[in-house]
Amino acid sequence: MPGIDKLPIEETLEDSPQTRSLLGVFEEDAVAISRYISQLYQAIHRIYDAQNELSAATHLTSKLLKEYEKQRFPLGGDDEVMNSTLQQFAKVIDELSSCHAVLSTQLADAMMFPITQFKERALKEILTLKEVFQISSNDHDTAIARYSRLSKKRENEKVKYEVTEDVYTSRKKQHQTMMHYFCALNTLQYKKKIAVLEPLLGYMQAQISFFKMGSENISEQLEEFLTNIGTSVQDVRREMDHEVETMQQTIEDLEVASDPLYLPDSDPAKFPAQRNLTRKAGYLNARNKTGLVSSSWDRQFYFTQGGNLMSQARGDVAGGLVMDIDNCSVMAVDCEDRRYCFQITSFDGKKSSILQAESRKDYEEWICTINNISKQIYLSENPEEIAARVNQSAIEAVTPSPSFQQRHESMRPTVQTRPPSTGSLGSDSALSLDSLVAPDTPIQFDIISPVSEDHPGQAKTSGQSGRRTNPFGESGGTKSETEDSILHQLFIVRFLGSMEVKSDESPDVVYETMRQILAARAIHNIFRMTESHLLVTCDCLKLIDPQTQVTRLRFPLPNVVLYATHQENKRLFGFVLQTSTGRTDSRPTSVCYIFESNNEGEKICDSVGLAKQIAFHAELDRRTSEKQKEIDRVKEKQQKELSKQKQIEKDLEEQSRLIAASSRSNQSVGEGQFVVLSSSQSEDSDLGEDGKKKRESEA
Repeated sequence: MPGIDKLPIEETLEDSPQTRSLLGVFEEDAVAISRYISQLYQAIHRIYDAQNELSAATHLTSKLLKEYEKQRFPLGGDDEVMNSTLQQFAKVIDELSSCHAVLSTQLADAMMFPITQFKERALKEILTLKEVFQISSNDHDTAIARYSRLSKKRENEKVKYEVTEDVYTSRKKQHQTMMHYFCALNTLQYKKKIAVLEPLLGYMQAQISFFKMGSENISEQLEEFLTNIGTSVQDVRREMDHEVETMQQTIEDLEVASDPLYLPDSDPAKFPAQRNLTRKAGYLNARNKTGLVSSSWDRQFYFTQGGNLMSQARGDVAGGLVMDIDNCSVMAVDCEDRRYCFQITSFDGKKSSILQAESRKDYEEWICTINNISKQIYLSENPEEIAARVNQSAIEAVTPSPSFQQRHESMRPTVQTRPPSTGSLGSDSALSLDSLVAPDTPIQFDIISPVSEDHPGQAKTSGQSGRRTNPFGESGGTKSETEDSILHQLFIVRFLGSMEVKSDESPDVVYETMRQILAARAIHNIFRMTESHLLVTCDCLKLIDPQTQVTRLRFPLPNVVLYATHQENKRLFGFVLQTSTGRTDSRPTSVCYIFESNNEGEKICDSVGLAKQIAFHAELDRRTSEKQKEIDRVKEKQQKELSKQKQIEKDLEEQSRLIAASSRSNQSVGEGQFVVLSSSQSEDSDLGEDGKKKRESEA
């Protein structure tokens, strides 16, 4: 007979949607079998009832025939021929009644008993196991949901132990119930054949036995056919017994091997995370926003398919596309006080998804797998070996510095080596890489707070360090240093890293810095990025903590000498900050800072350019205003001198008028007085000429 379809008992612990989907097919088959067996049982039961009725009717007929001679008919009574004939018929029919009674007994044993046992025991067992499995599955989902809600900030060992024990018990119960349920469904595939063939075989054998009672001339062909059917039934029964024994042994082995896997967070020493995967599947909790501040978490089965992330709910036949993860970015995030959360952002920044893994092992494997897929390693012939080789060579090539403080203490750490260079990103410049970025330059992956470490060019002023800043230029009490700025633009950015550069004359410096920082992050699986608010004003650039509104870093705008965005990935941008401190020889140093935005790299660069233009025009206006003020001061001085000259002329005219009036009133005075008056007028005239000369010299 053809092969029997079976459910994979080995995959019961994983409980994937494919397994649930295949289980649904078997359950539909069980329902169809139950429906068909019920109809077949009714038909066979009618045969059995009809045979019993036939046997009873035959016996009643024989009895009535025997009682014929005892009847007293008004007419035609005492017919001996008729009585003897009916007695002979009664004898034959009585023998037939006995044969029918035997046939009824054989039908009850060989036909009704097997199908009744299958209907009352096997099918009811399937229904009972299905109900128990549903209950255990629901209990397991409830336990997992409760475990996922454990707080990582306020850990209670007693609650954690109870929740972990609950997960262990419910998962073990679900696994054991599911294995026995699968075993029963697999066994049902054998039993349904037996339940259909065995009653028919019993029916035919009973009929043949019935006919042999009256005749021995049964065709050999029918006997051979029935013999073959009986042999096949015995073979199926032996195969069923062997398969049941094998499945029971598999269940015992899987129970022993799967016991450590019942714990939600297994021991990392015994089960280490695999970082070279290019395919991954498993259950994750997905965060769905239900309002402005509220959200819900749904548990679904996620799997990777090429460069796509797929999800599949229980009962679905196939999965649906969640996101294209080619060239995507993945990072660990803190979300709603839940553990093991990470965020995937598409390559264009338009779509992102926050997921929660069940354990740290799954958490690390998912992040590494998505990171490997984003590099398109899966397109190669042997992706896992290539991923392992890339990670191993990368670990030997680069060890990122945790802080720029090491660079302040020693400019050439012994543990730092430079990542392998592959050329600038999209640049055809003839500049060598060594002329852009200094060899053995450490990489800064975190933001150094001005409270804990002074960065070159970030000298703290009195009252500036740690001051809470409103990103929209508003402040309460004291006046902000950027309050008078006419430009205030706020952007959400994530700090990728920074490193010292040797040149600040070409955008290739920014491109090469981006390449080295992204390569170091990918090689060392550094996914966490600090999110900040970048405030662009006409005076400076500020990195502000979005939670506390404290200024993390401040970059004076005149010191920003170069800024550029990535030529292909517009989410990446960076700028070069030139400072005059940080070296013992007081030479200026240049540090390139790289950020990732929500597809706003060009907008940020345009905003910085606009701020520098506004600052330049403001400086020109200031110089023009100072020059105009100097001109106004000169004009004012000249006006004062002119007013003074006019006052002197007015005084002289008044004096002349008084002298003329005095001469008219004293006409009778002598010539001597006239001479004196003339001398006096001559002196006044000389004084007037001196005044004129003085005015001309001053002019």
